[in-house]
Amino acid sequence: MPNARRLLISAIALTAALIGFFFWQGNGNDVVPEGFARGNGRVEAVEIDVASKLPGRIEAILVREGVLVDAGQPLVELDTRQLEANRHQAEAELHRAEIAVENARLMVDQRKAEVRAAEAVLAQRRSAHEVAQRQFTRSEALTESNVASERQLEIDRSNALGAEAAVASAEAAVAAARVGVTVAEASVVGAEAAVAAVKAAIEAIDVQIEDSILKAPRTGRIQYIVAHEGEVVGAGGRVVNMIDLNEVYMTFFLQTAAAGRTGLGTEVRLILDAAPGIVVPAEVSFVSDVAQFTPKTVETQVEREKLMFRVRARIAPDLLAKYLDQIKTGLPGVAWVRLDPALPWPEAAEGSVVE
Repeated sequence: MPNARRLLISAIALTAALIGFFFWQGNGNDVVPEGFARGNGRVEAVEIDVASKLPGRIEAILVREGVLVDAGQPLVELDTRQLEANRHQAEAELHRAEIAVENARLMVDQRKAEVRAAEAVLAQRRSAHEVAQRQFTRSEALTESNVASERQLEIDRSNALGAEAAVASAEAAVAAARVGVTVAEASVVGAEAAVAAVKAAIEAIDVQIEDSILKAPRTGRIQYIVAHEGEVVGAGGRVVNMIDLNEVYMTFFLQTAAAGRTGLGTEVRLILDAAPGIVVPAEVSFVSDVAQFTPKTVETQVEREKLMFRVRARIAPDLLAKYLDQIKTGLPGVAWVRLDPALPWPEAAEGSVVE
């Protein structure tokens, strides 16, 4: 009986040893080598909400969920009939304003012609005044010599004064005509300003019409159609949600020691669960400066080591451009971080590297 008990104890000990060995062996394969860090995460991308700048009714949805779109590709068309009517009205006002400019310019030409006519009259009046003044001077001299009569002197004096008054009147007419030119030129400026204002209004309407076609701001993939044809959206209303395929990354978490050695640009290899034999190269683009998982109190070194920091590894845009059709967000995977660039990658991070 004692022998049987000893055999049973030996069998239990052997079984426990075998279980411990296999457990150790399994965990050994899961050990992260020195100089490296590892974190689990999911592939994510920057989301973009394509929204309407103006309120309006959706005329047409030009894309479907899940399709790839290029930057600048039309996604949604809004109803622009009211804007088109406003543009036609502004075009009519522009035509009327341009006619007003032409009329104002013709008025300037007319006022300038009136100035020239007034200046001609002034020259004539000055000439007549000079003749009358010479005649008056001659008569005055002859009267003193008793050659001419006082009556003739009075007539010549009256003619000289009349000619002088005519010159003053002609000068006033020239001044008035020149003022008319200034007023007419101001009318031209006002009419041209009205034309510029109407043109600006047309440009504003054109911008609104252009904004009524919602376009993809970046190359990406359509995720959701938020609103549909026939619906009325307000200013800033979301219509389409898309992801920017130029900004694809994996977010994962590292403990304090590893996060402290991880800097921007640190080399990372991403291995997705959907393709375990393929390695996607990336680099660290963000390390949180605040711990994400923090105990209520941090008093001991062990508790500080429990702190986890969020890290983001960004895939190069030129690499993304080659595999746009294969990019899928939400895929889980593992991120291997090489903390020491002199060390070779461990076997777990080896595979077919995407280039």
